[in-house]
Amino acid sequence: MITLQDLRGIKTFEDLPDDQLAWFIQEAEEVSAESGEVVFREGDPADHMFIFFEGELQGRIERPGNDLRIFIAGPGDITGVLPFSRLRQFSGTGRAMGRIRLARIHRSVFPEMLQRMPKLTERLVTLMLDRVREMTRATEQRDKLAALGKLAAGLAHELNNPAAAVKRTASSISDVRHELRAAFLSIDRLNLTREQRIYIAECEVVALKAVDSIDSTAISSIERADREQALEDWMESHGVIEPWKLAPTLAEAQIDTPKLEEIERIVGDALNPVLVRINYSFVVARMIREIEHGASRIFELVQAVKEYTYMDQAPEQEIDIHAGLESTLTILAYKLRKKSIRVERNFDRSIPKICAFGVELNQVWTNLIVNAIDAMQDGGALKLTTSQDPFDVVVEVQDSGAGIAPDVQSRIFDPFFTTKGVGEGTGLGLDTAMRVIKKHRGEIDVRSQPGETVFRVSIPKAKNGVHSQ
Repeated sequence: MITLQDLRGIKTFEDLPDDQLAWFIQEAEEVSAESGEVVFREGDPADHMFIFFEGELQGRIERPGNDLRIFIAGPGDITGVLPFSRLRQFSGTGRAMGRIRLARIHRSVFPEMLQRMPKLTERLVTLMLDRVREMTRATEQRDKLAALGKLAAGLAHELNNPAAAVKRTASSISDVRHELRAAFLSIDRLNLTREQRIYIAECEVVALKAVDSIDSTAISSIERADREQALEDWMESHGVIEPWKLAPTLAEAQIDTPKLEEIERIVGDALNPVLVRINYSFVVARMIREIEHGASRIFELVQAVKEYTYMDQAPEQEIDIHAGLESTLTILAYKLRKKSIRVERNFDRSIPKICAFGVELNQVWTNLIVNAIDAMQDGGALKLTTSQDPFDVVVEVQDSGAGIAPDVQSRIFDPFFTTKGVGEGTGLGLDTAMRVIKKHRGEIDVRSQPGETVFRVSIPKAKNGVHSQ
């Protein structure tokens, strides 16, 4: 039996009149459960308010690969559905952690409770607002951590490729330098004329210039193999040592068999060391270029991270929407390449800067673009559009995926709601995006049909500040 003493042990009820508490006890139902028992399940109708007397209950999302604790309730706590709450379904499963004892009251009793117990109603509304703020902070933190984990994994992958290339190339330069020095010494021992030496240097310069114009897609692999084979056959017939080593590089340096014949005619017996010198000079130049490309790529990624996080800058400031979109695309490049997704930019570059929290807006772009990527099959199309009207800056993220079913479109911004498979999504991304855009006094909406889903974000141009949280 629920007693007056039970309720007076709860701070929210402790000073309420006996007659009001007696009525509440009459309408309430006592519930007890042993350790591990389920009090409510995810997806069940949220029809009751719970008042905890003894023990502890944990609310968790219990899905394979996505086990997440939402809240803990213990003695003195009030949870479940509260007056004026829009909660309709439980977002997690409530399970007893040890023996628990509580009272529950059905939401159908709330209208009469509002009349009989106005002071209780006031306190429950305050409690609900506190709960919303706490859940908002918790979900935002979880979403940020989840996003950070994904971005960190992607960045590690992106940085690993150029870093490995730089390390691999740098470690090989010493060996190539040794071979190049040996080729120079071999030529120095020969009694070549000044004209021959000038010609060799000119051939080397022409080959080195080819480094800047290398295009691996200019010819097919079959044509490239034919060129290499022709060079190898010619060198073998003219006594060049290990022609199979030189042929691929000479072909890449745009040297053909007529050029080889010209070199032989001018340098004569020095043909072999001259070709080795040209080969290794080209290899060294190509290695330096590979290191430059790798270092540039690392710099670009670091710069993108700085722009994405607005490192060393004030949290709220005038920002360029396009810079945020571009840095987000750079951060997510690995996911786009993995699914061969084509990105189309339709930007209005005349859009003015807006006063905003850049890091938080970038989180919005990340969530929308990641959802778009996940919604598409390999080879899909992602379209980013920016525009403006007299009052707002508008960003649209469009994907070519299967679309969002009409019966769930009204719920996609609800916390923990996800259309992804079990273990694939937390249901926090769009909820976070909505809260960030509301904080910036903006709007976000969606329209969807098979083959075209568009999320439209509108943010005021006016520099009237951002809502604080």
